Amino acid sequence: MQLMTKSMKQFPHHPRCPIRVQLFVTAVMVASAYMGHSQQVKDKPSAESTPKLQDITASTGIRFEHLSSPEQRYIVESMSGGVALFDYDGDGWLDIYFTNAPSVSMVLAGRKAKGALYHNNHDGTFTDVTDKAGVGNPCWAMGAAVADVTNDGRPDLLISCFGGVVLYHNNGDGTFTDVTAKSGLSKDSGWATGVAFGDYDGDGLPDLFVPHYVNLDLNDLPLFGSAKTCQYHEIAVQCGPRGLKGSSDSLYHNNGDGTFSEVAAQAGVEDLKRFFGLGAVWTDFDNDGKIDLFVANDGQPNYLYRNEGGHFKEIASDAGVAFSEDGIEQANMGLAVGDYENKGRMSIAISHFSDEYMALYRNDGGMTFTDVSHSAGVAHATEPYVGWGDAFLDLNNSGWLDLVLVNGHVYPQVDNAKLGIHYREPKLVFLNAHDGTFREATEKVGDALTVPQVGRGLAVGDLFNRGALDVVVENLTRGPQILSSRPDPSNHWVSVELEGAPRNRLALNARVRVTVNGQTQLSEVRSGGSYLSQSDLRLHFGLGTAKSIDTLEVLWPGAAAQVFHSVAGDHFYKLKQGGGLTPVTFTSKK
Repeated sequence: MQLMTKSMKQFPHHPRCPIRVQLFVTAVMVASAYMGHSQQVKDKPSAESTPKLQDITASTGIRFEHLSSPEQRYIVESMSGGVALFDYDGDGWLDIYFTNAPSVSMVLAGRKAKGALYHNNHDGTFTDVTDKAGVGNPCWAMGAAVADVTNDGRPDLLISCFGGVVLYHNNGDGTFTDVTAKSGLSKDSGWATGVAFGDYDGDGLPDLFVPHYVNLDLNDLPLFGSAKTCQYHEIAVQCGPRGLKGSSDSLYHNNGDGTFSEVAAQAGVEDLKRFFGLGAVWTDFDNDGKIDLFVANDGQPNYLYRNEGGHFKEIASDAGVAFSEDGIEQANMGLAVGDYENKGRMSIAISHFSDEYMALYRNDGGMTFTDVSHSAGVAHATEPYVGWGDAFLDLNNSGWLDLVLVNGHVYPQVDNAKLGIHYREPKLVFLNAHDGTFREATEKVGDALTVPQVGRGLAVGDLFNRGALDVVVENLTRGPQILSSRPDPSNHWVSVELEGAPRNRLALNARVRVTVNGQTQLSEVRSGGSYLSQSDLRLHFGLGTAKSIDTLEVLWPGAAAQVFHSVAGDHFYKLKQGGGLTPVTFTSKK
């Protein structure tokens, strides 16, 4: 078993492993290795066909390349790489935005790194419209999220930065205007990471949560390899995050006039412990009608803030999501949220550093969770890798959520250290076995997934309006990867685009519940998530062999639900709050 061959001497020099648990790690890892090996369901047979993911990057015309320092001598150089899928011009087709980041030497020399916005041409290709749109040089960019800040019906673009955030207002003519200063968000100067919008107080306007990572000064950078916290397996590497100072988080309340007010302390989410925040997601974990907030902290306990009516109470430890099942703080990075058991409750999957494992916290109801990573079959395969972007998605239109994860190390130096560890790492796909477990099926799903890359952000959406989901990956080095799914053609699907009225036009945190042959699925419109990324706001449901939905229920935040019956499959639908479910047809130029 792989973990049993690891030496105890590795752990005291793990820059992301909490100091207080390092002496406990080795004994736990030996036991976990045995349990993970015995409980994994990699070879569990499946009664359905295996979906495929095909690499179509070359044919899309996308030529973007994320900048990267060859040595990654500073932590700030290794953390960027978010991607956003959103229909910025309202033509019904998803466009793609890639963030970019410079090296420290570039910034000190006054040079910038240019992000890229690609317009969907409706024929399988994309055109770079960055300059026309005016979104090329926001900042030292980390990630992205979308929301309709001014309630004009158009998605605005928020970029998280090393040094704050940048808000681009969508002008509705294919261009954006930087309104950061006007909005009041320019006061944020921290290292912003996985930002997310959500209407926490129920006024119909999207508020913004900004997790902050390390408090780092480019003019006073920690020296490469200079301390125990700058060592990995006894080789010199970049310093941090352990050993560096953290930053408190921010919550910006939407004032309804295009401006925001910082209210983190008032709301109880200010992070007085100054943990290393990497990601955040808004969702209603206990189904009480109020969205809660989950924050992933790197190498430290997670936060789970229960919404008590505009004010929050932090309950992560009591809920069972602060630590791993062994009581260990993990290097929490990417966040995937979904109802993978079809029980009407949102569970959480979190990607982690190597020598750990992807944590799968099953939502048991009543704000209690159980770490089922080993018993569900996702722990063992993820332990060797450094995980980042992740998502629940139905690859086969089966009606059950699968799980996809991208990996990539942070230390290029490992390639020359003869440790059996590599800077570039493969992706992983776990197919839902329909019984609360997953089977690792990466090689069967697609050879492109096994190609080693330095993965970071991941977003999911139906790029070409085929009724099948695509996966877009931004890599820290080299170009991105566009993976097109090929589900079982005998399976059916439905896609739903929601519009709130009169407020919350993008319908953030609205939910759709569909019932087919007695089985119910739950999905939600969500801002942010994964690692620094934004997925399609439309909700996609696989129906399996059923040709129609028995009942489709839309749960609008703070408003009456709408229910529709006998909804035909294999269609895209639009629904404006209070109106009818309208089929939409898309014509490809191919």
